[in-house]
Amino acid sequence: MHDCSAGYVDRPRTVTDVGPLRLAVDGPIATLTLNRPRRLNAFNREFLAELLEVCRRLDDELSVRVVVLIGEGRAFSAGFDLDEFIPRTDGPLTHRVVEQGRRALDAVDRLRPLTIAAVHGYCVGGGLVLAAVCDLRIASQDAVFSIPEVDLGIPLALGGIPRLVRELGPALTKELVLTCRPFGAQEAHTAGFLNRVVPPERLHDEVFELAETLAAKPAVLLEQTKRHIDATTEELASTAHGGTDAMALAAALADPEVRASASRYLAKFGRTHPPV
Repeated sequence: MHDCSAGYVDRPRTVTDVGPLRLAVDGPIATLTLNRPRRLNAFNREFLAELLEVCRRLDDELSVRVVVLIGEGRAFSAGFDLDEFIPRTDGPLTHRVVEQGRRALDAVDRLRPLTIAAVHGYCVGGGLVLAAVCDLRIASQDAVFSIPEVDLGIPLALGGIPRLVRELGPALTKELVLTCRPFGAQEAHTAGFLNRVVPPERLHDEVFELAETLAAKPAVLLEQTKRHIDATTEELASTAHGGTDAMALAAALADPEVRASASRYLAKFGRTHPPV
């Protein structure tokens, strides 16, 4: 897989390390790097807490008009970290973690600046939902998408269903969520999920050319247009009932067939514990 992060290092930036995230501000353009490359930028509790904090900071940075989200290393994001499914002293994946994830992705969705997801490598589960909450999405030809939650024994949370229905339509959302089959960048583009598909070596240039084009527009019109479109899509498929994700998770984990499916899926990755 192409290392998308490599092309960004020569841009003049103010860089702030924020744990599993790295925020770089270059005038009106901010770059938010998902910075857990050894875990394919998967979400854990620290990641989600920092994402909420970074979104607060970006909303306060009135000079920032566009935020680019990228993944360090070989992936955009592999979604929830499978280690969150292993029992530990402060508990496994629970209602609290699901709610934390929903709040974090809602914060990205509601950011004042425009957001662009630069997708390369793996974009899986919650990582795909994170891309979906961005205003625009450009992917490299080598990007691979999948939504494995049903095989993992959990419902797709994080407000993922209404967000995907908006972008893909109900029929394709049902197929992709229920079959868990992977799909490529070209299919995602044809379905309307991606704005563009570009060669891997062109991804960073295409993303920043778009960011610079947008950043040159009047800030008030960027914000008003974003709010107007978001309000319209919220009427089409509301995310207001995202709080039911935790209840759906509890119901699923109580089912023996679901737990058996989760065990089989986790075994593929050397894990032995189903969600508890």
